[in-house]
Amino acid sequence: MVKLYSDEDLWNAVMQRRKLLAIFFSVLVVWLAGFACCIAWYVLLPYKASIGKWVIVITCVWTALFIMFSFPFMGISFKRCNAYVRALKFLSTGIKDYCVAPFEGIDDWTTHDGVDVNVADFSVPNVKRDGMMTRQVYVDGEKDFPPFEEGKRVGFVTQGNLLVEYELIDDAEERETSRKVEENE
Repeated sequence: MVKLYSDEDLWNAVMQRRKLLAIFFSVLVVWLAGFACCIAWYVLLPYKASIGKWVIVITCVWTALFIMFSFPFMGISFKRCNAYVRALKFLSTGIKDYCVAPFEGIDDWTTHDGVDVNVADFSVPNVKRDGMMTRQVYVDGEKDFPPFEEGKRVGFVTQGNLLVEYELIDDAEERETSRKVEENE
């Protein structure tokens, strides 16, 4: 089985999240210091000083700059990194499912639990009705897509439909495995 993830992947994602939080809190501290200075400056001004309006404008501009930084930074960078860390944590604690199915093809990119993924389609038997149905398995967009060939059988382990491990099953291997199972019965 080829494992797509290691402990180092989780560690790197956690460290990236910590860096992003350190950057945000550093900017927050700078903003708070500037805001406190503006408030102190305004409070120390004489009553009805003409410069008081400019202090209020500077304080508003300072706060607007912080907000214009915070929403994209926390809403895009941190949110995506945090979702990736959460997905990697679930890989170590979640229930895993093993399946062997023929590979059908690749669908378009999508987002699964906040993580960009590539969609691999597999043909699996339908339990409730006769026939086959398509199962979508999500392959992490940060990883290289596995060398799946259409029509070839693949054994894979998923956690919440996110591909964790895979193995390319050779037709000879499959016949040998089924023969061993028949002998044991």
